[in-house]
Amino acid sequence: MNAQTRSDLDHNDRERIYDYVKESGPTDYESVQREVFPQDPGGFRHHVAIMKRNGLIEDALGGGLQVVPELEGEEEEFTRDDIEFHVRPARQADLSGILGVLRQVAEKRTYIVAETVAQELDHERELLRQDDVESRVFFVATVNEEVVGWVHLQSPEIEKLSHTAALTLGVLEEYRGYGLGSHLLQRALEWAGTQGYERVYQSVPSTNEGAIDFLEEHDWETEAVRKNHYKIDDEYVDEVMMAVSL
Repeated sequence: MNAQTRSDLDHNDRERIYDYVKESGPTDYESVQREVFPQDPGGFRHHVAIMKRNGLIEDALGGGLQVVPELEGEEEEFTRDDIEFHVRPARQADLSGILGVLRQVAEKRTYIVAETVAQELDHERELLRQDDVESRVFFVATVNEEVVGWVHLQSPEIEKLSHTAALTLGVLEEYRGYGLGSHLLQRALEWAGTQGYERVYQSVPSTNEGAIDFLEEHDWETEAVRKNHYKIDDEYVDEVMMAVSL
């Protein structure tokens, strides 16, 4: 268990539950309770509820409990204008913070894909995903442990598309201009390269000139434009489809 996760386990009994589920894999409730809390089913349910709330364990798709997957990686720290930023892999406990930033960035309706990601997360309540359908990871930027930016990579588990991933990225308006977007983008692309991805894509409305300029500054290229793909406030807007090779 990494240091961050262990610090979240502020109770020895919860640490015992976490370690048992992690070692056993997806495990039914009765087995965990019988092995770890044979005399206290009420206490077991209480600890499980707290651990679910804190994003440490979750219900497995086939039933029972499983440890919430965590993306491995170091935490990067840097300071600009006396503000200390941290960029790190996201954890399930970051879900609410990421949703908040996604919604604030998307509310101006210039980042349609971010709106879709927010809707998916709000419905699924599952931050990191690795299954037969898709792979999904997030990195976050934080200030005083509050999420202020995100970058997200998503790829369908289809062999013919296994070399590609779609990316979204955003930073709260008050924290733009500090280099956070560049740090997040670099972190995500470095990770994608280590995972064997060869091409990363992003689509934005043509009205989002700031995003297009940002990506072009980082060597992304426009591959296609879909005319009148979006209808925003009763106005037809082109979709700019951009990509970068790794």
